[in-house]
Amino acid sequence: MMRRLAILASLLPAAAAAAVLTTAAPASAALPDKVAFVQWNGSATVATGTLPATTTVVTGPVGRYRVLFPGAAAARGVVHVTAINDAPYWCQANTWGPAGLDEVVYIDCYKAGGTPAFTAFTAIFESSSPPTIAINGRFGYVDAQPTGALVSQFNSAGAVNSVTPLAVGQWLVKMPNLSTPGPVDGSLQATAVNVAPARCKVAKWSSSPAGQQILVSCFGPTGAPLNTRFTLTYQYQQSLYGAGWPPKYFGYLWNAPPLGPASTNFNSVLGPAVNTLTPAGTGLSLVRFPQLAVTPATVQVTATGPAPDFCNLLTSWFYIGTDIVVRDVACYTNAGTRIDSGFLISANSAF
Repeated sequence: MMRRLAILASLLPAAAAAAVLTTAAPASAALPDKVAFVQWNGSATVATGTLPATTTVVTGPVGRYRVLFPGAAAARGVVHVTAINDAPYWCQANTWGPAGLDEVVYIDCYKAGGTPAFTAFTAIFESSSPPTIAINGRFGYVDAQPTGALVSQFNSAGAVNSVTPLAVGQWLVKMPNLSTPGPVDGSLQATAVNVAPARCKVAKWSSSPAGQQILVSCFGPTGAPLNTRFTLTYQYQQSLYGAGWPPKYFGYLWNAPPLGPASTNFNSVLGPAVNTLTPAGTGLSLVRFPQLAVTPATVQVTATGPAPDFCNLLTSWFYIGTDIVVRDVACYTNAGTRIDSGFLISANSAF
């Protein structure tokens, strides 16, 4: 196992200087401490989307999965998960934690309306500890309770992230010193953590030399705002699990829609603004990450915007030559009708 591993208007830069960015440890380790991911096709793990290769998935009650990542045990960390289905399904984290040397993650999946249901999915677990050496980009995460209390957090600049409740189902997340030019840079992934059906998304965010400020919104199955625990990860010219380079192969893109600024479209091989999006029908978007087809790899999607829309992957991503192709990202209203909604997508290899 590798060890590299106001309200809306208030999302304005607060003045502060950027801090020197440093990497995660323990002292001799590269960022992150632990990372593991899995692609489940509904009956088996998929080798090209799973790390470690011996990861296992066991089904439980309808819609429940127990994922065991061998050798990936770590204190705290974060989980993100995306459903893979041609219908309006979503997945969320239930709980996770170490079991001896292994990390065990429980995932729950639902169809529109909140009925538990089995589906294919892709999930990632990552844990980092305080920084010690310089990294290439910016990286941070939070695992937050509904009150804003942090279960865990990481900031590659060594600062302390914060989560402030604003209203039912709405929080302002601040990641100080993760400095970027602004006004919006990088990418994010958000996941609800709950034993009952819940979804979370990025409503809005702003970037500046002072750091990142993100408005997270969460909803219940009826579309009403919901107070829930959630995870949120930020990446800027860095992989979704904080490492780079290696991995040499990762990329992200924001469909606002239309495409966000060049600073939200990055490819570790080719640079900014080269990943492409092609509309494929109402609520469907084909995304292509050129020259990133190195396996195993994971892909995650998070919806953006103020409404209770949600997004998943219509089918598993695949590889054409040296490119990763996602056909398609599918987005839905709370009722399950396809809609042209905003989303963030991140593709990341292990190497």
